[in-house]
Amino acid sequence: MKTQASQHIRSGSRPRNAAGIRARLSGPLVAVAAVSFAVGVVSGGISYLQRSPHREAYVGGTAAWGPHLVLFVLAVIAAGVVWRHRRADPGGLLLLAPLGVTAAKRLERTVSSVFRHPTALLRLLIAIVPMAILVYSPWRIGQQIFAGLDPNFTVDAWGGPTYLGALACHYLDAAVLMAAAAGLLNLLLLPAAPRPPAPPAPGR
Repeated sequence: MKTQASQHIRSGSRPRNAAGIRARLSGPLVAVAAVSFAVGVVSGGISYLQRSPHREAYVGGTAAWGPHLVLFVLAVIAAGVVWRHRRADPGGLLLLAPLGVTAAKRLERTVSSVFRHPTALLRLLIAIVPMAILVYSPWRIGQQIFAGLDPNFTVDAWGGPTYLGALACHYLDAAVLMAAAAGLLNLLLLPAAPRPPAPPAPGR
């Protein structure tokens, strides 16, 4: 019994769920996000290595903690809604949906329907902005890791002048922007092509 229990723990729902999530992620979309993040880390490191020895003075009122506190409360409320949706749809990707296979199929169908669907071109033109946000945000997140170590980089930043404060505010901004961009794309992109009907069972 002990062996069976340990096997059940090792082969429990978490590994299966992780494997299922990986299977539902789009390789090209994940690669774009990973490359953007990596380029951001490298550019942030270069910015730190080229930092100026001259310390800039802090300007009061630039931290913008008040607006970010409001934004944080709204983000927590939105996270609660997302959690409720997760309980209703435990198989959904939710926060990883912009990197999912379904998202890739919807983008591919929208692009391929430019000359067939009356609104496909307009949808794509509007979608340029949210797609740019989803590509830019991982870069900005990666850049902050090393560039933020430069005191001049965070002295007048939102959440500055400390490294952790600027990191928290900029990551919060990035999370909200990416969530809003993903929601807008969900409205803009055409639905994925329907599956072909299943063949009739033999004998029918």
